[in-house]
Amino acid sequence: MRAAAGTALLLVASMAGLLPVQPMRVDSTSMTPTIASGDLLLVRHGQGPVQRGDVVAVAHPLEEGMLVKRAVGVGGDEVAIEDGVLVVDGTAVCEPGIDPAHLDGVWFGPVAVPEGSLFLLGDARDGSVDSRSFGPVPISSMVGTVTARLWPAPGPLPSPSAGC
Repeated sequence: MRAAAGTALLLVASMAGLLPVQPMRVDSTSMTPTIASGDLLLVRHGQGPVQRGDVVAVAHPLEEGMLVKRAVGVGGDEVAIEDGVLVVDGTAVCEPGIDPAHLDGVWFGPVAVPEGSLFLLGDARDGSVDSRSFGPVPISSMVGTVTARLWPAPGPLPSPSAGC
């Protein structure tokens, strides 16, 4: 009984912003296969520093709510998609979890990412509303960095470069 009360208290405190982390449920498939719709994530509050490849939660720039996306470009980077392959600063990025065959013939950019901004993409590139639609987002709109999945398969998120 005490453990349940303690867990409930921690959950309420985190949702009220009193703790440096908060749980967040995903209701989109734009980050599959890394994150599925219905997954419960742990988000560490804060606005940086963000590394390329980090999964972040940001305020949606076009509507109410939040987005969970992968930061593929940071301030000063030039981001493009060339025949389905992510290219940052002229170099193809190894992303073994992303199948460029789903994006054959897709070209985007290049886009210069302003200082203090992030370029965000969903891992499901063919079904994601992301920075290709709304442009780079200011780091100030960032809620935090996704550090782990809490449910259904608890643990850290896989590294985007695992297998490179």
